[in-house]
Amino acid sequence: MAEAASRRRGRGGGGAARRAERTAVSIETAKYIERNIPNFEVLTEEALEIIETNAETILEEVGVNFVDNPAALERWKDAGADVDGERVRIPRGLARELIKTAPGQYTQHARNPERNVVVGGRNMVLAPVYGPPFVHDMDGGRRYATMDDFEKFVKLGYMSKWLHHSGGTVCEPTDIPVNKRHLDMLKAHMVLSDKPFMGSVTEASRAQDSVDMCGILFGKDFVQQNTVMTSLININSPMTFDDVMMGSMEVYAQNNQACIVSPFIVGGAMAPVSVAGTLTQVMAEVLAGIAYNQLIRPGAPVVMGAFVTSIDMNSGAPTFGTPEAAHITYGAGQIARRLGLPYRSAGSFNGSKLPDAQAAYETANSLNMGLLSGVNFMLHSCGWMEGGLVSSFEKFVMDADQLGILHHLAKGVEIDENGQAMDAIREVGPGGHYLGCAHTQANFKSAFWRSNVLDYKPYETWAEEGERDTMTLANVKMKQMLANYQQPALDPAIAEALDVYVAEKKASMPDAFG
Repeated sequence: MAEAASRRRGRGGGGAARRAERTAVSIETAKYIERNIPNFEVLTEEALEIIETNAETILEEVGVNFVDNPAALERWKDAGADVDGERVRIPRGLARELIKTAPGQYTQHARNPERNVVVGGRNMVLAPVYGPPFVHDMDGGRRYATMDDFEKFVKLGYMSKWLHHSGGTVCEPTDIPVNKRHLDMLKAHMVLSDKPFMGSVTEASRAQDSVDMCGILFGKDFVQQNTVMTSLININSPMTFDDVMMGSMEVYAQNNQACIVSPFIVGGAMAPVSVAGTLTQVMAEVLAGIAYNQLIRPGAPVVMGAFVTSIDMNSGAPTFGTPEAAHITYGAGQIARRLGLPYRSAGSFNGSKLPDAQAAYETANSLNMGLLSGVNFMLHSCGWMEGGLVSSFEKFVMDADQLGILHHLAKGVEIDENGQAMDAIREVGPGGHYLGCAHTQANFKSAFWRSNVLDYKPYETWAEEGERDTMTLANVKMKQMLANYQQPALDPAIAEALDVYVAEKKASMPDAFG
């Protein structure tokens, strides 16, 4: 059935898609951020050398575990590592040599080429929250996520101007069997948005499904020659590489798809309490993980990740927006640049139960440190709440709006003739005002960034309109965005082929909820 749909696509589906595209409403998406500001660096060259030396010592003397993965152990043995059971000790310099084949940047293609993103260099790509099993909004409160919730988040991501990427598991739809939900999630990203997206990593076979579905969407040859997915591979810190994540990474690397190789650091629990100690462990883990990625396929696109939080030593709960997390994020950015790799970190991190002042403070700290640390791919940039347990609809809208500030900060200070504004200063002179001068009239539409959510009205107007707080305003905005959503055009034959693939895959296995 899928082959028949593909043949029909070749005969005439393209024309129908082009006709639909001409009549579709265009949704504005800002280009990925290109920084014109310096990165903030907290480590001296001496400190970086100490951390790298210690990381190499850990790999050589302590080693890392590759669990339930005999093929990985064989690859490491053939590469010159010392393999003892599941423990892999990597001689000093070997991992550093292996990662030299990893590209410093790559293009991830979207089905709409205007939405392609370049990951690496001085660029920053913003992607939404990833992974929470719960969702929250003002109308339904906190509850387990459903596929309907998932689709709403994908639509909101598509409608959000400052968001460049559709993401992956924007919430975990618990009403779909575990072994089948990845199919519905992937299809939603593919048909409800035309922004780039992430693949499934919860099993190697699901990663392969992701590659196969991309073959339907983009064409098999295109997928093999280009990167169309950037997917998250977490390391089980400290220093353990499990067969599930590594199995998924193997599939993606073999098929030229990008992987974010990311330690999952909770300081004091999964890493030392000190900043330098944590950075040492982070460097050791990413060296081992990215080196293994390059053993699979030299030149496969890969991103150095660092998910960083600490814990409250009284309750054991994770904490966010802290100075220690900032120091580690800044330092990890320096390590990524030292290794010549794209960098993933930061996000809209907070531990609050509502999109309140705590959420705003912690999120603002986390987003700004991401910009200044040189992050190239920022997962969780909007929607994260309650330490990553919850995807919040209102917070998604609030965060996605505030991402515009990162775009404007990244521009830096324009010092051209218009930026100098000497004509305006001459025209106005002492004691005047600039509201009516020629320079203001020429620039007022683009001179200042403006929120589409926050309230700047006089008190009297705000009171007359119901004294609405920010969460209420975001709830109204969210409903407005969903009401205005229009699905981007897709070749009907491709849509049909995706439907057929998903239906056949689901029919091939019994439901599993565990």
